[in-house]
Amino acid sequence: MARPTSRRTVLGAAIAAAAGAGTLSAAAPTAAAPTAGAAPSADRHAAARLVDNRFWSTYTDWRCGDRAGTAAVSGRRPGVVISTPADTVDYADPHTGRSGRWEYATWTSPVHRSTVPATEVIASWNAHTPAGTWLRVELAGTYSDGTDTPWFVMGRWAAGDEDIRRTSVDNQSDGKASIWTDTFAVDDAASGLRLTSYRLRLTLYRRPGTRLTPTVWRLGAMASDIPDRFGVPASEPGLARELTVPRYSQNTHIGQYPEYDNGGEAWCSPTSSQMIIEYWGRGPTADELAWVDPEFADPQVCHAARFTYDYQYEGCGNWPFNAAYAATYRDMSAVVTRLSSLTDLETLIRAGIPVITSQSFLEEELTGAGYGTAGHLMTVIGFTADGDVIANDPASASNEAVRRVYRRAEWEKIWLRTKRHNASGKVVSGTGGVCYLYWPAAPTPAQRQALAAVGIH
Repeated sequence: MARPTSRRTVLGAAIAAAAGAGTLSAAAPTAAAPTAGAAPSADRHAAARLVDNRFWSTYTDWRCGDRAGTAAVSGRRPGVVISTPADTVDYADPHTGRSGRWEYATWTSPVHRSTVPATEVIASWNAHTPAGTWLRVELAGTYSDGTDTPWFVMGRWAAGDEDIRRTSVDNQSDGKASIWTDTFAVDDAASGLRLTSYRLRLTLYRRPGTRLTPTVWRLGAMASDIPDRFGVPASEPGLARELTVPRYSQNTHIGQYPEYDNGGEAWCSPTSSQMIIEYWGRGPTADELAWVDPEFADPQVCHAARFTYDYQYEGCGNWPFNAAYAATYRDMSAVVTRLSSLTDLETLIRAGIPVITSQSFLEEELTGAGYGTAGHLMTVIGFTADGDVIANDPASASNEAVRRVYRRAEWEKIWLRTKRHNASGKVVSGTGGVCYLYWPAAPTPAQRQALAAVGIH
């Protein structure tokens, strides 16, 4: 599934403690926590205001901010590159034990004042890192009490795994917020403390004495303040359409490549990513797949697992690493964000954009699934005439069994809630509408309009 249960143990415990004390996280009155049977909101845009997306991707964007050794490049796909390195630094890779010296340069975004004072922030990026290069993404911001955060590392990343091992960084906290693998999270949302603004810092690295450079085409973050909720208002069906998306089962890979978390339930995220990458007509070449055991079916799924693997998290479920992997393919864009309802998903499906969603549930909460999970990724590919969700669910016995139809209200609830009861009755966390969006870097006008409608520009 998406992540080991321990991934959000501390967050889940905090939510449980808040529930036991009779408190919920602060939220605007119009965003009060709904129950599963609540009437639909009269103002859909109130829900949309719980999420703020800001991504830098244009030539003008890259010319703004603070630059130390980087330069903006124009063209069909503008980006930022190393121009003249600012300095050199030694990096000791915690996962290989190897140390090396690297030239580096930085680009720091302007301060972004979020339209949503946030309890959580998730960064994502699209980049090319040729062999001999890598990058680091950091976040720093200001809280609603006027104090500042330190610089938090949101990821050390390379498309390959020969120079460094891509990794999240544990044990980052300032006593007010912490980094949980790929997510900045306020420690006590019930206190009312929020992150009101932030900057992102991009550090580009290369082997000394070379002219190599990473190129970053998109960098940004999703900030959100999703209220604690066990359920959501039901949305009304508005679309009947199904996209033709390749079907891959994660379960056909059980036991494969223990060094990348052993296949099976651990590979839902890369399996889902691979389905969408191939939907857009991209994928690894035969040469790129030559490392995979020829006895294994669907070697591209193994490839996706290897190149999304987070060596600190020890799994393939790092959300930004999956988006970054998708964007390594020709002219692809990818972000991690949150959506507010299945109506948003219908907007994207109508424009031909399938969506990878993250959810958790007990077996009895999702009719027809046949399993329960503490965290799982699947791909929404359409809606039936009755409004039910058509999903390519990689937690299936075979590729042929991947296509599923799930009841609309059940599916919307397990995806959008932030709190749920596990099999032991304990209150644990939900993902609150997290999803991955992958689309061509040159979208059609209809696709551009659909993305804009859900806050992605």
